[in-house]
This record gives sequence, C-alpha cells and structure tokens, in this order.
Amino acid sequence: MKLSSRITGMVGAEGDGWDLFFKARAMVDAGEPVVELTIGEHDIRTDPSILAAMDRAARGGHTGYAMMAGTDELRDAVAARVQARTGVETTRANVLITPGGQSALFAAHHAVCDEGDRALFIDPYYATYPGTIRGVGARPVAVAAHAEDAFQPRAADLAAAAPGAKSLLVNTPNNPTGAVYSRATLDGIAQVCLDHDLWLISDEVYDTQVWDGAHVSPRALPGMADRTLVVGSMSKSHAMTGSRIGWLVGPAPAIRYLANLAIHTTYGVPGFIQDAALFALNEGAGLEREIAAPFARRRAIALDVLGRQNAIRALPPQGAMYMMLDIRATGLSGIEFAEKLLDTHKIAVMPGESFGRAPAGHIRVALTVEDARFAEAFQTLVDMAGDLAR
Repeated sequence: MKLSSRITGMVGAEGDGWDLFFKARAMVDAGEPVVELTIGEHDIRTDPSILAAMDRAARGGHTGYAMMAGTDELRDAVAARVQARTGVETTRANVLITPGGQSALFAAHHAVCDEGDRALFIDPYYATYPGTIRGVGARPVAVAAHAEDAFQPRAADLAAAAPGAKSLLVNTPNNPTGAVYSRATLDGIAQVCLDHDLWLISDEVYDTQVWDGAHVSPRALPGMADRTLVVGSMSKSHAMTGSRIGWLVGPAPAIRYLANLAIHTTYGVPGFIQDAALFALNEGAGLEREIAAPFARRRAIALDVLGRQNAIRALPPQGAMYMMLDIRATGLSGIEFAEKLLDTHKIAVMPGESFGRAPAGHIRVALTVEDARFAEAFQTLVDMAGDLAR
C-alpha cells in the first residue's frame, strides 16, 4: 500500500539533522559515558512544586476531557503574561493552549498556508522547521542569515524571497545560534511582512533566556499584532519539556479557527497538565530566573575558556541555552568535527550542518550538563580544536 507523499516527503533531502544525536544516545544505551551537549534538555527536572500541583489536579479529578482551546484560567494567565511582557493588549480570545511549542508551530502553519504555498524561514533553523512546513502541504523556503552578520537576517534578503510567499517564521532568542534579534532586525522583518502581506510566525520559546540585550516580540511592533502568531512554551522557561504544554497567541479570529483545528487533531491538552502550568506561571518571574540561571553560568564558563585560545571563533550567545562555534580553522566540517569529538572523547555536540547550510563549519553546543562537567568537556573540545588547527 502506498503512503501519502506528504508523510513520506516530510523529511527532505537535507535530512532531519538528528543522526549524531541518535548515535550518541545509542552509545549511552550501551553503557558508554557520553557527555551529551546535543539537545535543549535541562539537566534539572521539573520543579517538585509543579509536579505536586499536577498530582493534586489529577487526584482531584481533572483527568477528563479539557476544553480544546485550553482552560479559561490558563488562557487568562498566558494572556496576562504576554500583555505584561509586550505591552500588547491580550485576552484569552487571543490564546490557544497547545501540546507544546512544536504543536503550536504546526498549527500556526496550518492556519496561514494552503497547499503549495511558499513559507519562508531563516537558515540556521531549528531542525523541525522545514518538515513542519512540508507537513501542512506548504513549500519551505530558507533564507540565509550569515555568521558575519552575527546570524541576524538581512531585510533585503527576506524581501527578495518574499514575493508570492504566505508566511515567514522567525525565532528569537534563536536556536541554534543564540542570537537575540536586534530592534533594527525586527523592524526590517516587520516591514517586509507589511510590504508583502506576509503572516509572521514568531517562535519565542526562549524568551526567558536572554543574556545580552532585550527580547522584543515582533507582535508589539506597529501594524504587526493582526498578522503575527506567537509560539510560546513551558518547556524551556519552566523545565517542563515532557509535559508538552505551550500556546499560540494571535488575532482572535485566527484563534477561533485554530480551536477548530485542535478539535480535529489534539482534542486539547490534559486538564491536570494545564493546572500545573497555571501553578507554574503563577510562581512568577523568580522561578523562571532560577530555571535560566545555570545556562548563564555555563555561558560565562565557555566564554572564559574561549578567551584563552584562538582556534575557535564564536560570537557570545545573547540568549537561549546554546553556543554556535566556528571550527573551520580545524579544516574539518561541523559533521567531521562532531564525529571526531564523539569517537575520541565521548563528547556529543550537534554539527552546524544539522541546522541548515548557513552554519556549515560550525558546531552547536548545548549548555545542558552540570557546571563542573560542562567546564571539563568544553575545555576538551577547545583543546581538540587547537590541536587540529596547528
């Protein structure tokens, strides 16, 4: 029997980018002591107080069907958080609760793209972006951001790709580069969307992890609230990756239609998980700072090590839990360097090539193991690069 071309073609010729991660996990499963600096998974677990709130909700009976768009209480809390952070008037009518940020990305593209539409996104990109776009029947079109521009996309490049497109997906703070888009970059993005009548899908799941500069949601820019869908998630801000709880924020008419999509796909998010998310949001910014603090420390550790060598070039990451390192002086590709690092030193990082063409010759390091172990592994990585570059 023949499967649909949409499902068999979801992963394109570029691959899904996860080969080295799967190799590292197989080594771990075989008992090898691999230091995993691959994916954005916290080395701490969900706070016990959040789990206790989840348990209370489940044992209290909130285990049946929940409202498909999300509980009123959680939508109100998300709306209040977004309005406080952005200054844009936001109510529950602007909020759809989703099973994580990935589901929100899929729903957002479903909302704005028809079969065959061109959907733009920035290269380097999170590995699921092109497959998500293909999954809704649209055509992914990558627009490169360059290392020499600190991976800030150029408005002129976006404008050149925009004619005939329906949407543009951006991510700031950025995975994989750690870039936080400047106000000038965001103004350029907004102008391209206005000039070419594009929907903007803004992935802001790292908005609590900003080390340098400030996060500005493009939904807050003039003329953008009615054409922007914002993806949010509890995964990174509250170490709730496995709970699968996120949201979309956008114009109320779009959210009403997206609630229909939820009825026909996810049928909502479990009520006890929504109650736990509500508890976590009500804990306020203090808990979010506590969750983010280890990544700021490890960023400082890495920058200290990088300051004492000259084989690796790196722009200090402005946000998120990653560093993108330029290892071209070693003469190896990102894939070759990552393979050698794993095989020789049992340290797993992601090749830049897993995230598009623009970061070829780079590696992405996740700041996701405890400080002392991270410091040792990062020094080993830098020493290997130095030996290769001589």
